[in-house]
Amino acid sequence: MAGGSKLGGKVRALRRRAKMTQADLAERLGISPSYMNMIELDRRSLSAPLLIKLAQIFQLDLKDFAAGDEGRLMADLLELFGDPLFEGHELGTAEVREAASTCPSVARAVLALYHTYQGVRETANTLAVRLHDGEEPMGMDHGARLPSEEVTDLIQRQMNHFPALEEGAEAIRREAGLEGEDLFQGLARYLDRAHGIQVRIEKVGAMRGAVRRFVPERRELVLSELLRRGSRNFQLAYQVGRLTQSAALEGVSRDRLLTTEDSRALCRVALANYFAAAVLMPYGPFLDAARSERYDIELLSHRFRASFEQVCHRLTTLRRSGDEGIPFHLIRIDIAGNISKKFSGSGIRFARFSGACPLWNVFAAFLTPGMFRVQISRMPDGTAYFSVARTLRKETGGYHSPHPMEAIEIGCEIRHARELVYADGVDLENLDAAVPVGVTCRLCERMDCEQRAFPALHYPLQVDENVRGVNFYTPAGGRG
Repeated sequence: MAGGSKLGGKVRALRRRAKMTQADLAERLGISPSYMNMIELDRRSLSAPLLIKLAQIFQLDLKDFAAGDEGRLMADLLELFGDPLFEGHELGTAEVREAASTCPSVARAVLALYHTYQGVRETANTLAVRLHDGEEPMGMDHGARLPSEEVTDLIQRQMNHFPALEEGAEAIRREAGLEGEDLFQGLARYLDRAHGIQVRIEKVGAMRGAVRRFVPERRELVLSELLRRGSRNFQLAYQVGRLTQSAALEGVSRDRLLTTEDSRALCRVALANYFAAAVLMPYGPFLDAARSERYDIELLSHRFRASFEQVCHRLTTLRRSGDEGIPFHLIRIDIAGNISKKFSGSGIRFARFSGACPLWNVFAAFLTPGMFRVQISRMPDGTAYFSVARTLRKETGGYHSPHPMEAIEIGCEIRHARELVYADGVDLENLDAAVPVGVTCRLCERMDCEQRAFPALHYPLQVDENVRGVNFYTPAGGRG
């Protein structure tokens, strides 16, 4: 943990908050003041014993010293300051890093303020459109964050791994006797025996647009005939989670990151879905199968009777200490480019306030529906990733029903790619052929990109009326 982490600013902030001098803290740690000074300047790393002592002195959990949160906070601030609103304010990367490190509370307050500003701006735009169209203005929540954003942040902070739900799923599998048995029959029998709930399959028309409906007063769980076997199993496991894991669901949903009841309700749904996946794809057997089949998603889908997307999502949750799977990232978009699901276990950065880079593999998946697309990509900082993407077609009904299409990408750092069946035949050593991608245009320094849609934050806009470069924001012969 201490190895290459830059924790000096965090230590300095904690010391100042406690109104201690460097000499005071050095004495309590049993080191010299000069060594303490070098730690705060990031010229010396923190050893494990010193980290433990610091945690005891400041009454913190060791995970509070993890660098991941600080890195995400700095990345969010950099993206925030990429807004044209801040043009003319020369805010460098070093200054932003210093703010995230030494004043994280202030940095988060700035992010919250920007969220409010965004909300007000969007509200004003919507109001202007309504007035232009002759509609009456409606009441709107100025600046509230979307519940989905708050839940995504919570899941990211937990690295999409919830040990209590894993343990709960394993206990239910034992209690219900699910090993080696048809899951649907086993789960339905468990619901009847343990909770007095009957399961019934109903026709589409009678479901009134739902695919699952639990009627507590009748102790009945009704599933749509549209659901295939794996999806029926998932919905049964979800209901089991809602009934048996209430303490764990409530405990997580009370996290301070969730500020509204809608956020807390959405969190409980997401966690019940997590539990359902853990029942269908139990941690140990699923991880063993993933390794032996080299993360072949289709094979795993057949073996565990789960959908392609469910398997992808489950692969991102394998973070049990001492028995981890590959750290994956996952992103799901619709055909308009709206991001409906995202998680980064690989370290890749997703845009929070603006659109994603169109060169990402997930966008190209729509060009070849139903087919796998693999990509080696390289971020501006040189980090390379390997990803797999394909489209998903939702079955929502009969001939007259819409069939929306989405695309999903799952990927990892290039160093893990050899463990994936999808890397067979791919030259992983030739990073010169990697697709140059970025987080978002405003933060990307690649001025020669033909896909650039906005000017880069790092360079002033220079328009030459007589010269047209590869994009509107880079004149020929400009920066590359």
